[in-house]
Amino acid sequence: MSSNVEINVRSEPDQELVDIARYVFSETITSSEAFDTARNCLMDTLGCGFLALRFPECTKHLGPIVPGTTVVNGARVPGTQFVLDPVKAAWDIGAIIRWLDFNDTWLAAEWGHPSDNMGGILAVADYLSRNNVANGKDPLTMKDVLTAMIKAHEIQGCIALENSFNRVGLCHVLLVRVATTAVVTHMLGGTQDQIIDALSQAWVDGSSLRTYRHAPNTGSRKSWAAGDATSRGVRLAMMTMKGEMGYPSVLSAKTWGFYDVSFNGKKFNFQRPYGSYVMENVLFKISFPAEFHAQTAVEAAVALHDQVKDRLEEIDKVVITTHESAIRIISKAGELNNPADMDHCLQYMAAIGLIKGDLVAEDYEDDVASDPRVDALREKMEIIENDRYSREYHEPEKRSIANAIQVYFKDGSKTENVEVEYPIGHRSRREEGIPLLETKFRRALLTRFPANRTDAIFALCTDQSKLEATPVNEFVDMLVI
Repeated sequence: MSSNVEINVRSEPDQELVDIARYVFSETITSSEAFDTARNCLMDTLGCGFLALRFPECTKHLGPIVPGTTVVNGARVPGTQFVLDPVKAAWDIGAIIRWLDFNDTWLAAEWGHPSDNMGGILAVADYLSRNNVANGKDPLTMKDVLTAMIKAHEIQGCIALENSFNRVGLCHVLLVRVATTAVVTHMLGGTQDQIIDALSQAWVDGSSLRTYRHAPNTGSRKSWAAGDATSRGVRLAMMTMKGEMGYPSVLSAKTWGFYDVSFNGKKFNFQRPYGSYVMENVLFKISFPAEFHAQTAVEAAVALHDQVKDRLEEIDKVVITTHESAIRIISKAGELNNPADMDHCLQYMAAIGLIKGDLVAEDYEDDVASDPRVDALREKMEIIENDRYSREYHEPEKRSIANAIQVYFKDGSKTENVEVEYPIGHRSRREEGIPLLETKFRRALLTRFPANRTDAIFALCTDQSKLEATPVNEFVDMLVI
């Protein structure tokens, strides 16, 4: 046979697809810690969405693609009156969740925000529940939603542990599409083989470039990219359930597979089997709407505020000691062009913390950014890598996100070096953090709902057993304005 002929023999599905599908289809989650954390994650994620609805740059994207379109038994978008098809509902929910960079985070070789998957999960759960009720069947319960969240977190997070997509220029929202596709196909009634087929489609899509997250192109796409990814996962799942075929060697195929095309020919490495590790260890952004590598830097800056607020003109330099990932991703000098640029600038966020003693979403708007003290302080900042910080960032039993700040004055005096290794949203600070997370959620609810509705939603969300037993459609109805 000629050497110029390809042998057209389909292989068995890539093991990476089989492992995910088997986990989604067959694994029973038994960890009470995972379910408790998922409940807190549900609250936090919804709260982030409600806060984002205050910003017109976000809300202009919401609603049906064709104005006036109605969907019978469609999915609701929390905090709005929209009733949409599940694909666009997933887009909208995912976009509001991510808009303010305030939802949960996972940091490893790759980083990302696993709660982004809730866009697809909640939209499909609501859509299925309303159609089930209309046809005399039982709706899904919120325990089904929490289970899907745990599994989506696990898929996205376990792939991210050892595999860096950012180092080959790809955006982490690829993992949102993959995780959403898997769990939504199962929610729709897919078999293990159908989950494999749908997953192959998610990998065939490849990945968007990270350029919209970095200088000089940082922009608002990073605020809706996850919504786009989770909605694509829903679309691919629904197509698969209509019989669309899969591509079994999508990762490993010579020349044309994902590994050869997009990952420098390398196979994925895995640190651990799929379980509930990621949800149990996920990081919450409780204090500040800021890229997570900067959370501890802002916390340190706020701690120094009282010592520097009246001496800003006397500052000679500000030394920020940090870890390699922060330097590579969010350390930048020069003009900042938009809020998305600012919330991915370590120096800007630290400057706001030093000047104001806080950092809120409105601090990325022009009236704050135009304060000349901000750029003056940024210009005085020196960024230094601490090798231990960089190393312990990756250690499974630590996963620190350390930063330290020390301010030096022109007269030779200086502040103490304030070091924060673990942000308040870290697993090691759960006891301290969860009450603050609940306060964050209640405040977010009050931006959208009257006090009595806020009280009812909050009471339900803080009652594990009652929440888990609640039909999804009834839960979402509480969130409609």
